[in-house]
Amino acid sequence: MHAADWAALHGKMPRLYVPAEFAVGATITLPDGPARHVTRVLRLGERAPLVLFDGNGQEAGVRLADVGRKQTTVTIEAVWPGSGESPLAVHLGQAISKGDRMDYAIQKAVELGVVAITPLYTERGDVRLKGDRAEKKLAHWQAVAASACEQSGRAVVPPIYPPKALNEWLAERQEPLRLMLHLATGNVFSQQPCPASVALLIGPEGGLSDADINAATAGGFTPLTLGPRVLRTETAPVVALTLLQHHFGDV
Repeated sequence: MHAADWAALHGKMPRLYVPAEFAVGATITLPDGPARHVTRVLRLGERAPLVLFDGNGQEAGVRLADVGRKQTTVTIEAVWPGSGESPLAVHLGQAISKGDRMDYAIQKAVELGVVAITPLYTERGDVRLKGDRAEKKLAHWQAVAASACEQSGRAVVPPIYPPKALNEWLAERQEPLRLMLHLATGNVFSQQPCPASVALLIGPEGGLSDADINAATAGGFTPLTLGPRVLRTETAPVVALTLLQHHFGDV
């Protein structure tokens, strides 16, 4: 099949993240994770079609060439640029939450088109990561982002940056539109001009402290509300990103 034929059908085929160089005619050995998924979960055999994406914007139509115990290889038949990226570049600063809540926030934010996520330590946040635990958690979150790309059709995997203090993240922001969710305000998204890129700040379960709010305001962030009801920290980015994509992006 040609690239256009693969692209038209790729939503009906398994889609896997494989960070590799794609070239028509090349043979690639699948990493252990994708190989196990293909052979043990999907139980596909030789010549079965798949779609791979490299995480940097390229997709490839491939067929299984060798399915063995030691390795699984595929042959690339077509390569094309992915088309699942939003025209709105949103960098999400998400206060770290416990357990599955952070996974959910990252998963949904990636599905909604963010270009980067930075987990944040805020004054009221009660999660602190150090050493090996921080490295393992960061790798886990990056895998959550890659899985969300597999499901949502994105070909670019957004980076999950190492956790940092809120003030450090605020000092790095250059986006022309900077928003933080804060219940006690009447500002809404529709009052904002269309930006080229956005920084979005979401606080922890207890909300941003006065010191956090003052620091963000000093950094050029506009406080916004999502209505009279208090949303959980993993729900807030879903609603906020949906509104941003509706007003300024492709939703």
